[in-house]
Amino acid sequence: MSTILDSVQSKYAAVATSTLSNDHSGVRAIAEAFGYSAEELLSIPAEANMGLSCGNPTATAHLKPGEVVVDLGSGGGLDVFLAAQKVGPSGKAIGIDMTSEMIERAQANAAKSGYTNVEFHQSTIDKLPLPGNSVDCVISNCVINLAPDKSAVFREIFRVLKPGGRLAASDIALKADLPREIANSIAAYVGCIAGAIHIEDYHAKLREAGFESVAVIDSGRDLNAYAKVENQAACCSPAMDQSTSPFPIAQNQCCGDAATSVHSDLKSLLSSYDVNQAAASVRVFALKPAAANA
Repeated sequence: MSTILDSVQSKYAAVATSTLSNDHSGVRAIAEAFGYSAEELLSIPAEANMGLSCGNPTATAHLKPGEVVVDLGSGGGLDVFLAAQKVGPSGKAIGIDMTSEMIERAQANAAKSGYTNVEFHQSTIDKLPLPGNSVDCVISNCVINLAPDKSAVFREIFRVLKPGGRLAASDIALKADLPREIANSIAAYVGCIAGAIHIEDYHAKLREAGFESVAVIDSGRDLNAYAKVENQAACCSPAMDQSTSPFPIAQNQCCGDAATSVHSDLKSLLSSYDVNQAAASVRVFALKPAAANA
């Protein structure tokens, strides 16, 4: 497992230090394919989006002013910043990521944009640096599938949530067995596919952790959208027509090591196998019972 974790950390560190952002059309195309609006993407720092989403958890988390929300695997801060807007100055949005480069990128984004109700912590998501019964909502976006011990992650989520608190995540889960060559591929694991578990197992593990009202719903989104980073916004991609886009256009801007990292792994996987046959982008919902303690 250490080899897998090392691979995950190094690949996502490369993305964190790249120039991938909302300024690249393919990065935006991925976010929009998985449910983000152009208005949402315009409202956050451009560098917070690197094309790593598989859903939009803030759209379904029903966040309220004054709440404390935690984002597991927060990356550059995309969902943290959207959550911060919803919980307002009386609330707090907390990002957790195991990669120091992602934490540094998120903190720089927060400082540049003047967010005062956000904070970021470096940690794995199976050992959260938060007290029990302290969080109203936990969100996550295409990260739980990367955790080797998902039961430990679900127990930690349950522990930090207040009684009556909720989980609202976007993730990748399986609806059929993967071919052996995909299931055993580190590239497929880093690309969010090989580490995914069956939808039924996802449901069962959340129940075992103590959650009720569990739902794991296939969103029907096309996972082939990940190829759009390479097809539309790879290094030195042709410029779009600025007059038809509300976003700044990145011209002759190379993506750095990330162009041969997570996105290229995904592109290779998608070119040889239709992952939609076995995998799905899912919306995950679960409640901690109102009478429960950590």
